[in-house]
Amino acid sequence: MKVGIDRIAFSTPNRYLDLVDLAHARGVDPNKYLIGIGQSKMAVPTLSQDIVAMGANAAQEVLKGLSDDEKSLIGLLIVATESGVDQSKASALFVHELLNLTASMRTIEIKEACYAGTAGLQLAADFVRAHAGAKALVIAADIARYGLGSGGEVTQGAGAVAMMVSANPHILSLEEHSVVLSRSTDDFWRPNYSTEACAKGKYSEQVYLEMFAQVWREAKSLGLTSVGDLQALLFHIPFSKMGRKGLRSLESMIPPADYERLTARFEKAIVYGREVGNLYTASLYLSLISLLEQDDSLRANDRIGLFSYGSGSVAELFFGTLQSGYNDRLNRAGHEAMLAARQRLSMSEYESIFSDSLVVDGSRQDIEDGDPAAPHALSRIEGHERFYR
Repeated sequence: MKVGIDRIAFSTPNRYLDLVDLAHARGVDPNKYLIGIGQSKMAVPTLSQDIVAMGANAAQEVLKGLSDDEKSLIGLLIVATESGVDQSKASALFVHELLNLTASMRTIEIKEACYAGTAGLQLAADFVRAHAGAKALVIAADIARYGLGSGGEVTQGAGAVAMMVSANPHILSLEEHSVVLSRSTDDFWRPNYSTEACAKGKYSEQVYLEMFAQVWREAKSLGLTSVGDLQALLFHIPFSKMGRKGLRSLESMIPPADYERLTARFEKAIVYGREVGNLYTASLYLSLISLLEQDDSLRANDRIGLFSYGSGSVAELFFGTLQSGYNDRLNRAGHEAMLAARQRLSMSEYESIFSDSLVVDGSRQDIEDGDPAAPHALSRIEGHERFYR
């Protein structure tokens, strides 16, 4: 039985910062960001667009057109994030209510840095294999924050990807065999008391590349990486240069024609990521959407490799096959229109939004709706409770 991604969509806030503006404000050559990091813009969320709102907004598109009977088949809802809104209640339960889904389902939040989106996808695939006729909804949503003027400031971003996982999928059928690697590292973390992440940038890059090399070697020994029939290779992309380094590590190991093909497809896979920045758990899957919507040369039965990495650290290399008619389940025009309609922020506007914070004393805070056109938003905090529209 084929199991995989049946529908997929993404959402991102309606405001962004141009990284040329950031470079000038920080006294940096813009090419350090545009070329050295490989990013052009980064999404900037207001308080109203937290991971619950962004996740529900992405999922709304995935659910569009489904009947109530079809929605009732969703037996599992997973939100993968490292930007959780509560230490106890799963963000998935807020999303569940906003989407008006059936009560007869499992609803959870999972965490392992940027790898959690893949953990959610694989868990959902196993759930579908074990429950005939059932579907699962997986949402990866995050806000990447490193602090004003910090070394990681340029690699911030915000957004969410939602995926419907089912039998006989219309987009990507997932292979059951993959290669997984776990090892405890201290390359990136965010303590409970901090709203901003801590990172050892160079060390994290080193671990990323080491773990990619190890899973690639193991996958090759298992016969999973025949590049002759691998039409694209996607990477977790906190910034596009990171994925590019992963791909370049294969240049001397594979035939030139294959490397050229994978490189050309990689460029298509980073189009959206360059525009919105780091999405943590959703970055790999935004790359998948970008590839499928920006590359017109892909065909049904093309095989795609996906490398997932989450600091701390877990890595997985897995594979999928494009399905006939996959283009019919995409929304290139809608996604491009969403990006084009965003508001460009000045540096002062960006820094003001970044510095906004939620009350923590239990008092009431009515939150200005930063994106009235978005289907869902955080509207107020009162008595330490969150209320959404």
